[in-house]
Amino acid sequence: MSFRVRRKPYKACRKCRAIVDRSAEKCPYCGSTDLTDDWEGMIIVIDPENSAVAKLLGITKPGRYAIKVR
Repeated sequence: MSFRVRRKPYKACRKCRAIVDRSAEKCPYCGSTDLTDDWEGMIIVIDPENSAVAKLLGITKPGRYAIKVR
């Protein structure tokens, strides 16, 4: 029996937790090249100035973010 491991369609930045396309080599939010496949959960922030969750996670720009990055 063989199992096929499904890769996530996105990577996450270890520095700012932004979720980027798999083909990205650099984070468009912070410029970091430290991207990983090892992340869990996703939130979408539309209005970071009025979002309690964005404030809790330190998010200042609208976008998709990983909740947990290893």
